Amino acid sequence: MSDLETSALSLGRYGEAVAARLRQWDGEDFSRRLWARDHTLWTPEPVPELTDRMGWLDLPASMQGEIDRLERFALEAQGAGIERVFVLGMGGSSLAPEVFAHTFGSRAGFPELRVLDTTHPDAVELASQGVDPAKTLFLVSSKSGGTLETLSLFRFYWQLSGGAGRQLAAITDPGTSLERLARERGFRTVFSTPGEVGGRYSAFTFFGLVPAALLGVDLRGLLERGRAMAEACGPEVPAAQSPGLTLGAALGELALAGRDKVTFLTTPSLASFPDWIEQLVAESTGKHGKGIVPVVRERPGRTEVYGDDRAFAALLLDGETEELEPRLAALEATGHPVLRFRLGSRLDLGREIFRWEIATAAAGAVLGINPFDQPDVQLAKELAARAMKEQANDQAPEASPATAADVQSWLAGVRPGDYLGIQAYLVPGREDLHGIQAALRDRTRCAVTAGYGPRFLHSTGQLHKGGPGRCRFLQLVDTPAQTVPVPETDYSFAKLIRAQADGDRQALEQRGRVVLRLDLDGDVPGGLGRLREALGARSRVEEEGDETLPPEGIWR
Repeated sequence: MSDLETSALSLGRYGEAVAARLRQWDGEDFSRRLWARDHTLWTPEPVPELTDRMGWLDLPASMQGEIDRLERFALEAQGAGIERVFVLGMGGSSLAPEVFAHTFGSRAGFPELRVLDTTHPDAVELASQGVDPAKTLFLVSSKSGGTLETLSLFRFYWQLSGGAGRQLAAITDPGTSLERLARERGFRTVFSTPGEVGGRYSAFTFFGLVPAALLGVDLRGLLERGRAMAEACGPEVPAAQSPGLTLGAALGELALAGRDKVTFLTTPSLASFPDWIEQLVAESTGKHGKGIVPVVRERPGRTEVYGDDRAFAALLLDGETEELEPRLAALEATGHPVLRFRLGSRLDLGREIFRWEIATAAAGAVLGINPFDQPDVQLAKELAARAMKEQANDQAPEASPATAADVQSWLAGVRPGDYLGIQAYLVPGREDLHGIQAALRDRTRCAVTAGYGPRFLHSTGQLHKGGPGRCRFLQLVDTPAQTVPVPETDYSFAKLIRAQADGDRQALEQRGRVVLRLDLDGDVPGGLGRLREALGARSRVEEEGDETLPPEGIWR
């Protein structure tokens, strides 16, 4: 398989820089050194979370040996009358399962699968309605085993299930506290994942493949396509013939040239795949003031709303490209780089997962950063923990509600080349967040990202704090209708999500980011409506392309 059979990179005047980078990599023996786990491609000295984070290279081949076990587990779940699967996880533990669920759906006779990666109490309460624990399997997924959100959700559903351990399974690294918890409470099984694979590179570990098996996805077909791409990017393949290195060189060189806002367009069946790429690229490259900003779910606009900091990546499933091609041609005609990736079937997702993993690692070498660490993530966790203590001691600071003048001031500081981020600590998918995203883009002519908290803390949060500083954020919070205590603890989901919003805001401000918080109180539709009106946004039914995007989180 060659890159030209599945992708076409229209790079315009940036093509020579990419070609030069690939020639340089051949001279440096980059492919062989990558597969040899040579840390000097990224840092002079061996550092943690680099030397022990390269196991993903082997997964398309090695995980084929686990297919029989995974298929037996799926049949066992069917035999136990499981009709619904809940994945309780965040970031790398939840994004691949969500992509598989949206892209493939459930095969006939297999259970429905939902991902719960929010701590908003109204969402937790809603997701629990109508759940029959005897017919539900809860996958508790955490690489570290200590993810606060995941353990809080576990405690909630443990109580809901009446402590029926057979209705739960754990996916975690060997020796974690979650593994011990699962043994103590009699979980159905524990899947131990390789410790040398980071969360955002874990789609082909049990984190991704257990949910895929429960959906009835053809695991052999998926992994075989991943292995074919791994061979096409192998150690003896010249860089210019390697699909992954070619893409990595393009992403890196475009970012160096100022085209660092990679904007994803997809045909309908692939609409959720960029959510997974978003974490991979943002968390891997966004550090030390550098980074590539992935822009996903931004509704298409007129060509004039896109600045010269954009590059476009199009994911195209055969038979679904008719409406998208004219838009891509128009973008090319105005000088924007356009990267096309064509999939003959949904199973080709396996090929693209590995391509983007290689490419992201290679782009990190172009930018001169370690693509496997996340140095700025811990700060928000620490500040959220402090905010929880302040709430418990009635020391939480009072905040004045933002005014229309505050919004205008926040907008007035935006400059060409900035990006804006909407951070919504709201019920995922209930309101038209992406209409606001498009309205902000049209108003400012800047790239706009949007994500729900706290899930984005495990996805793009590293980029927000450690990446390029030309950014500002709009944080949306509300007063939940429910509080929903977390069993076995002294806190509630309402307290947790507000503490996470407070901690994230403080972390951003400590990093010199401009943050405007809009507290929508108990009237989220009204508050967002006023914001949309101020931005000149259209209603959801008027928005172009809305039908192509799958809903997010539990609202699907």
